[in-house]
Amino acid sequence: MRPHGDSPHPSSMAAQATAAPRSDRATLARLLPYLLHYRWRVLAALVFVLLAKLANVGVPLLLKRIVDAMALAPGTAAALVVVPVSLLAAYGLLRLSTSVFTELRELVFAKATQGAARRIALQTFEHLHALSLRFHLERQTGGMTRDIERGVRGIESLISFTLFNIGATLIEVFLVLAVLGGKFDAWFAWITLGALALYILFTVLLTEWRTRFRREANAFDSAAHTKAVDSLLNYETVKYFNNEAFEVDRYDESLERLRRARLKSQTSLSLLNTGQQLIIATALVAMLWRAAQGVADGRMTLGDLVMVNAFMIQLYIPLNFLGVIYREIKQSLTDLDKMFTLMDREREVRDAPGAQPLVLGDAPPSLRFENVHFAYEPARPILHGIDFEIPSGRTVAVVGPSGSGKSTLARLLFRFYDVQQGRIALDGQDIREVTQDSLRRAVGAVPQDTVLFNETIAYNIAYGRPGASHDEVEAAARAARIHDFIAGLPAGYAAQVGERGLKLSGGEKQRVAIARTLLKNPPILVFDEATSALDTANERAIQAELRSAAQGKTVLVIAHRLSTVVDAHEILVMDSGRIVERGTHAQLLARGARYADMWRQQAHESA
Repeated sequence: MRPHGDSPHPSSMAAQATAAPRSDRATLARLLPYLLHYRWRVLAALVFVLLAKLANVGVPLLLKRIVDAMALAPGTAAALVVVPVSLLAAYGLLRLSTSVFTELRELVFAKATQGAARRIALQTFEHLHALSLRFHLERQTGGMTRDIERGVRGIESLISFTLFNIGATLIEVFLVLAVLGGKFDAWFAWITLGALALYILFTVLLTEWRTRFRREANAFDSAAHTKAVDSLLNYETVKYFNNEAFEVDRYDESLERLRRARLKSQTSLSLLNTGQQLIIATALVAMLWRAAQGVADGRMTLGDLVMVNAFMIQLYIPLNFLGVIYREIKQSLTDLDKMFTLMDREREVRDAPGAQPLVLGDAPPSLRFENVHFAYEPARPILHGIDFEIPSGRTVAVVGPSGSGKSTLARLLFRFYDVQQGRIALDGQDIREVTQDSLRRAVGAVPQDTVLFNETIAYNIAYGRPGASHDEVEAAARAARIHDFIAGLPAGYAAQVGERGLKLSGGEKQRVAIARTLLKNPPILVFDEATSALDTANERAIQAELRSAAQGKTVLVIAHRLSTVVDAHEILVMDSGRIVERGTHAQLLARGARYADMWRQQAHESA
């Protein structure tokens, strides 16, 4: 059993966010198990890579044979038949084989690449939903989704470039060195090897230097994307304060930083490409000079000269892209590491080892807060020794000024956070000792701030119980007094609610939220200012429906308007994280203290 109050400290969560990135080797090691799930496809792809490179190396060898065969006397049968039919057919077959084996490699390995990308993206998405509320309150949605998008794309780039570009090129280099060293003197192999070593060293060093410009560009790209998404999501706020020009200036500032970073990246890329071409040109001149000397001395044929030239061109064509490939590999590793960092983010609230599902009887469960202390930050305590019980099937209301800790009770009940001291129990079971899934299935909530999915009204109501029939969705809508409104829409239940439900009024959104909670039909209900966005007439109608829905359930009502809680079995008055009064509506009015003052003040305001 997990000890009470052992939730990770917020500072430890911050430390995770700023942890140093893992090494490239560690990132590749983390990716490997996802590829090994398709080990036979990986092996088959590697076989096709080898066959493609063997065919590719065979092309210059056959080209040498063709050139040397042309030394036959013109008009002879051998010159007419052997060269065009045999050698040219074999040359075309080798060229075709290279392409065929390459396409077979892509065909075989596509399932492994896409499968690994899908599994990692799915696990990241699932893990993000499992993280604590604290993480999601601190996140920047635009930047985070950008990291996931780049990470998934990076998997495909990393596998393709590492396995099929770098790996395949190294195989071809080894085969070419073996041919040159075996057929000619060692100088051909040494010139090739030296040029390759210098080329790779120059490329790696310069790419490492210019990687920081790419990182800056990515950081500014994420910042610009985040600002754009945040501004568009808060479209109405921008309009309310006439701040379109301000938002454009903020976005333009990010785009300007992005432009400067990309210019630096492009300038350094031009320097890299120029240096690479200089090394390749020098090596080609040295090799051809050596081969020309061999032809002049009679040690080599004209076909050998053509073969050496073909080998060098064939070898350096993929090397021309080594800088791009290396940069893409490094960037893919960086992007993948960011996604793995999200996956590694520790859950602030997790199930205890061996946690069992919540066990509830047929009767509504009792709910008890026992000496609960809680703080979002150590220096800012929110709850101080909260102690109360909601008996089975009863309704308890919590009232008090803003900031008194009312909504925190609901967050703790859902285990969005864990208490630092004391415990919360359902039918005597500490909620930290049961699975979060079973706990949240037993609790339904209507929050004060209702956010809907950019889907249909039917989808948003049915979200309370996916798989519910249309009749059940309609019954929940009737209970929430919103069916008539929906039926009056041209599209009815298929009407789209817009981003975050912005096509609906506040009251309509809240009634949709009530409907989906009623559809969920849990044994415990939490109403957090459930009718705050409704007018008086609708509020009274909904209150009657909520009272009906609360029959036979354990209910926690969090309210600011006292008129909504007069029928509660007990009312708790909170102030500064403490319960300062408790009793029924009549008892609290008779006491003439804090609750009575609040009642008189609200009655005066509504008069």
